[in-house]
Amino acid sequence: MLDLLIRGGTVLDGTGGPACKGDIAIENGKIVEVGPLPDAHARRIISAEGKLVTPGFIDIHRHADAAAYRPGFGKAELRQGLTTIINGNCGLSAAPIRRKRRGQIEAYLTPICGAFPRQMETDSLTAYWGGMPETPLHTGMLVGAGVLRADAAGYEKQRLEEKDYRAIHRGLENALAEGALGVSLGLGYAPECFYTTEDLIRALAPLQSSGIPVTVHMRQEGGGVCESVEEMVQVCRALKTPVHISHLKAMGRDNWGSKIPRALALLEQARGEGLDMSCDVYPYTAGSTQLLHILPPEFLAGGLEAVIRRLADPAARQELRRRIESGDGFDDIARLAGWDGIILTSLHCPEDHPYLGKSLAEIAAMTGQDPLTCCCELLVREEGEITMVDFMASEEDIDTILKSPLSNVISDATYPTEGMLHPRVYGTFVRVLERFVRQRRILTAEEAVWKMSGRPAEVLGLRHKGLLKGGMDADINVFDLGKIHETGSFKNPCALAEGMDYVVVSGAVAVEKGKVTGAAAGEIIRR
Repeated sequence: MLDLLIRGGTVLDGTGGPACKGDIAIENGKIVEVGPLPDAHARRIISAEGKLVTPGFIDIHRHADAAAYRPGFGKAELRQGLTTIINGNCGLSAAPIRRKRRGQIEAYLTPICGAFPRQMETDSLTAYWGGMPETPLHTGMLVGAGVLRADAAGYEKQRLEEKDYRAIHRGLENALAEGALGVSLGLGYAPECFYTTEDLIRALAPLQSSGIPVTVHMRQEGGGVCESVEEMVQVCRALKTPVHISHLKAMGRDNWGSKIPRALALLEQARGEGLDMSCDVYPYTAGSTQLLHILPPEFLAGGLEAVIRRLADPAARQELRRRIESGDGFDDIARLAGWDGIILTSLHCPEDHPYLGKSLAEIAAMTGQDPLTCCCELLVREEGEITMVDFMASEEDIDTILKSPLSNVISDATYPTEGMLHPRVYGTFVRVLERFVRQRRILTAEEAVWKMSGRPAEVLGLRHKGLLKGGMDADINVFDLGKIHETGSFKNPCALAEGMDYVVVSGAVAVEKGKVTGAAAGEIIRR
């Protein structure tokens, strides 16, 4: 007698291979068998006639480090078929952070991860996981190289000393021993933006020939995106360990259409010489991050307090104006997206609340200021804790990346404590099925499911997830492709996706007939 039998569905097994009609037998949280099972009996049977049956989807790039501690966490994820998420991305993991550095680092991470709950321990990954509430889906963590550097040496130093590298190496080795799935880089953020390529390789030396994956938010994603890919090829060649490029894109209209084919060709070339390199993409033309990300690297030195003092200084503002007008050597989002393409989504001061959901161009007009002055005034008043949605990519480039065999789907979902979220928090994975499979036919259903299950599991070495076959974890979705729907939008982002009939996590039904059941069968995934 099985625990659960999913009967008569069209099975897409997560390999990208052709669909087939079949049943799935589940016992003790594991898949026992997949195929025609006419004689099987189970305590519970789910009819999947006329529906697709797929592995649970895996998002290897979320920023739910703090959100996982919030009451009700997981509904937005389950309703789009996510059964596994990985946090700690872009170098910005919530642990390990020693107590003496917690305030400084938390202030920098808050716009992306949200405020740290008081009960959330950050001294180590073990402590962080130890306090996590029961969860309805599986969670894992990458250790953030930016946090390791900030914890070892703060934000003040642009060049590190030998003792700093030793401290970074100790922190890295400890996190990996505790179960971190890999290492994430955020070369577009402080303090990692101050690494030279050689210094970065030195900081990651414990990974040499380890096979442990490195994921990277690259140094530039605009005009310098191909040069940034070349830098990561150099890192991969030096370390001899897998390197995975996060949220590949070409920001700015002048870069659309030309940069991405070249970037993918560089990855293919690297793989041709035996390097393990890959990439991922989110299915939106807008991203979301800290408003501070519009600043050039030298303006990010010294930590948040130093940045705010700098932005309040008239002479520094003049230099900033010159740098943004030239755009040399950094991702100049103010130019790449335009002031009208930067929408503020999280503001704390009551006097600034009328600006929520408006572009910096609109706010500047409302306040009678030029956009840069307006931006600086807001950052100073809000002490840097502002998030933005920035419209800077093209759907044609997204199509190109999605069709590449080197890519998988991610959300890059951020979770500020208040304000508006990006709709990708709620809708990324159903959006791929609805828009890129059903409506536009950029991918087949088999390809899309592979890019949302088997492929991401392969990237991070999640050996028991991502496929429907005997012995794998029983993380499974059942749905009608014709009814999958992303309900959220940029104007109304916090809307649960529709169309998932059943979502099974470790053999427990977490979504039943489209409703979240409250089952908490999720587990912490350790390397």
